Amino acid sequence: MENTMNVDGFTAVIRYNPETDQFRGEIQGLNGSADFYGRTPVELRREFRASLRYFIETAEKHGLPVRKVASGKFNVRLPSELHARAAAAAAADGISLNALVERAVRHEVAM
Repeated sequence: MENTMNVDGFTAVIRYNPETDQFRGEIQGLNGSADFYGRTPVELRREFRASLRYFIETAEKHGLPVRKVASGKFNVRLPSELHARAAAAAAADGISLNALVERAVRHEVAM
């Protein structure tokens, strides 16, 4: 994935802000939010580690889970034509529409 950084099994989405001349990272998958800033990749990674460490320490101190737990369910809204084509493709492969969506998502996140 582009515009991401990984530290200790956590992924952050990175965006550049030209107004402040800084990169901002937002750690994904946490049971809350944590972000960090840096002007260089080295500084950004250092701040990522510090922000993540603080988040984990705070969560553990309060007895809260660090990671957000995904239910495994979500709604997908598609244009009707795409929905019809996806349903036909799933039927042609002998799988459910859910299985087709799972396959597509796995492909996108490289699992």
